[in-house]
Amino acid sequence: MAGLLSDRTFAGPLSGSTPPHFAPRARNIIFLYMDGGPSQVDTFDPKPRLTDLHGKPFPMQMERTQFNDVGNVLGSPWSFDRHGESGLPVSRLFPHVATCADDLCVIRSMTSEFSEHTNANYFLHTGLGLAGRPSMGAWASYGLGSENQNLPGFVVLNGGLTPPGGLDCFSNGFLPATHQGSIIKPAGTGLANVRPGDAASSQQRKRNLLRDIDAEYLARTGGDGAVESAIANHELAFRMQWAVPELMEIAGESEATKQLYGIDAEYEPTRIYARQCLLARRLVERGVRFVELTCPVVSGDRWDQHDNLKEGHENNARAVDQPIAGLLKDLKSRGLLDETLVVWAAEFGRTPFAQGADGRDHNPFGFTIWMAGGGVRGGMIHGETDEFGYRAVDGVMEMHDLHATMLHLVGIDHTQLTTRHAGRDMRLTDVHGHVIHDIIA
Repeated sequence: MAGLLSDRTFAGPLSGSTPPHFAPRARNIIFLYMDGGPSQVDTFDPKPRLTDLHGKPFPMQMERTQFNDVGNVLGSPWSFDRHGESGLPVSRLFPHVATCADDLCVIRSMTSEFSEHTNANYFLHTGLGLAGRPSMGAWASYGLGSENQNLPGFVVLNGGLTPPGGLDCFSNGFLPATHQGSIIKPAGTGLANVRPGDAASSQQRKRNLLRDIDAEYLARTGGDGAVESAIANHELAFRMQWAVPELMEIAGESEATKQLYGIDAEYEPTRIYARQCLLARRLVERGVRFVELTCPVVSGDRWDQHDNLKEGHENNARAVDQPIAGLLKDLKSRGLLDETLVVWAAEFGRTPFAQGADGRDHNPFGFTIWMAGGGVRGGMIHGETDEFGYRAVDGVMEMHDLHATMLHLVGIDHTQLTTRHAGRDMRLTDVHGHVIHDIIA
């Protein structure tokens, strides 16, 4: 009882955070980052016109593409079926996710300002197409803190692929260092050297000495914020020596749960992503505010099929389909989906015309993401692209709108979550962004 009464949350003054601005619909966010850009017209936005005109010259005006190797119209190699009571159309690339159709809010009108991976990744993650800004995970941690003092507020589960743009995609930027993304591998101990090498009594003596030295140094610096963050990170690292091994130990999960996610799947990338998704559930159960999952390495390439579209997309879908469906169903069965916002998104989509003969180039003008749980309406479609799936033409959603809506669902007014930097108040959405209320239940 004494320990509980003396406990504190990470949403205290040290983190610079405040309580939610209003009652939140979600407590946590799981961001399923699809590295490279899945094709919207091959996943969740069927376009029969592409099949009708397959192999013929593209009839619309085209923008310059990343590689400018423009071919003819490329129809989707996959058919679409309607699923659930909502009749939501889902490509046969995702037979498992399709069973969760009534939980999905599919946004077909997402846009970006960048068509190159690195800049588009910075824009997706930080709201600016350049390095140096805080990641949206860092903003969520800054605004809400962590409900678990033994784990960070922002965790990245690295399946093997670091996004173009590197670790700056997970940076705290100009926010305190306590809010940077902590990268954990889904296998083994998760972190190098995480297990304590000394007995608990020896560890505690060292910690007490370091605390005294840190306090003296902090006093001499006049309470420097950077020093406070460094001390907080060292203390968190100490506590993670016990919290992370317990997090990573999934032997206690039921066999049914492991099978649901695909932990023992034949395809190794599926096994890797299954473990990531299971760990994501365990992290939000433990109060971590923002969890991002990167993709595993598959044969071919990430979701970036400039050629060999069919094999590349099938390999990537095979890796993530069952684990994602398992995550959604597991969260729902435990009563966690209502309070966990799951976001499936990439930096951009693909062109409806071919690059060369059998690939698709980058397309930021209209692509698809989806959300589930956390206060969004399930079994619905928001927005629309033209008849070829090239440009968003209705319900256009910009990246700043996505960020504003995500923050809104966790109880944060995006215009009020600011910090002073370089002479002005900075925020994730800069001077842009509108909450898309149509998708909120």
